[in-house]
Amino acid sequence: MSPLVKIRSERDRMSAVERRVGDFILENAQLLRDYSSQQLANALGISQSSVVKFTQKLGYKGYPDLKYSVGEAIARADNGDAPEAAPAAGGPGESPAENLWRRKSEAEEATRLINPPKAIRAVARAIDQAGRDGKVFIIGLGEDDIYARNFALRLSLLGILTVHDFDTARMTANASAAGAGDVLLVFSEHGNHPALCKISRYFRERRGKLISVTRHTPNPLRTLADLALVVSAHDELPYIQPLLYQSALQHLLDGVFVLLCEGHDSRGATLLANLERIQLMLEP
Repeated sequence: MSPLVKIRSERDRMSAVERRVGDFILENAQLLRDYSSQQLANALGISQSSVVKFTQKLGYKGYPDLKYSVGEAIARADNGDAPEAAPAAGGPGESPAENLWRRKSEAEEATRLINPPKAIRAVARAIDQAGRDGKVFIIGLGEDDIYARNFALRLSLLGILTVHDFDTARMTANASAAGAGDVLLVFSEHGNHPALCKISRYFRERRGKLISVTRHTPNPLRTLADLALVVSAHDELPYIQPLLYQSALQHLLDGVFVLLCEGHDSRGATLLANLERIQLMLEP
């Protein structure tokens, strides 16, 4: 994994000092070759040991290894082999739309790399099995319900029995009917809503399988989950960050949906039949 992608993907798990170091490297990657660890520390007003600890946390032996790796990534980008070739934020010739497109691409790439194919397949397999033998419960509160509702609709189009709700009391009641073959998907960006954690514990007591969908941070919901989907999306601008999260999360869910569609022919046939029925209903 490119060191720049690694920094972006791990940013939500970093301390405040580590984020400062990471952000400086991301914003000044082309200039990093001219900085020693002490010069970087001086530029940020932190200790040299903080810079060294940051590089080691990323898996490098020391700052020189990180600097060399960043240089290699930039060289590959210059040859058109990597996404780091994109201009820096606000760079000459880059429009706001192009900047947003690039940032979305970076968030999607980082999210893809921290959700290995094996993990995506495990989630799709759990949902597919629940669709055959049981039910898929889905809940999200506030803005998280937008993604929960959309994903519930997609599963329903595939013929998977889906129980979607955005009310914690009703979901608690619904969960009382859960069994060993059922799955609960909980959408919670920060993964720390007390009611959702209580519902998740209750669902697991019913021997159901819990899948969490949260940011790539340590959080109670992710700890409880049997399977976890995580999103890496960050930006200092408050109106940009939600757009990156939405884009990266949607891309992640699309990957699960495609696996479900390609799992066996009957799902695809059910999808087409349901889409045709809906179209007929919408026609005057």
